[in-house]
Amino acid sequence: MPVTRNLQAVSDETLKTKTLQKMQTMQTIKQNTRPLWEIASEIKRDWKKVYFGAVPYLDALSGLESITDSYGYDSGSSIVRYFLANASTWKGETAKRVKIELKNLLK
Repeated sequence: MPVTRNLQAVSDETLKTKTLQKMQTMQTIKQNTRPLWEIASEIKRDWKKVYFGAVPYLDALSGLESITDSYGYDSGSSIVRYFLANASTWKGETAKRVKIELKNLLK
């Protein structure tokens, strides 16, 4: 039985270490992210004819710092989700990069 307990202790410690590493990585990602208003500014510069369904969400993004902020009764994360749902017609390298950045904020 002592061997089993030692294996369990090692397994628990490995799990704790991996969890801590993941939390630190997520914290670093969050610290290195641009504010949503800055991302919205880039979108407006790149996307010449914004799809009408994305306009209100893009406008809302312009007034937000992060996904934890609120815009009226909507959370910043829901604004990002609604924007992404309406941004399928936005194409190109900038669009791909920015959409990935926004999706990563939601993780």
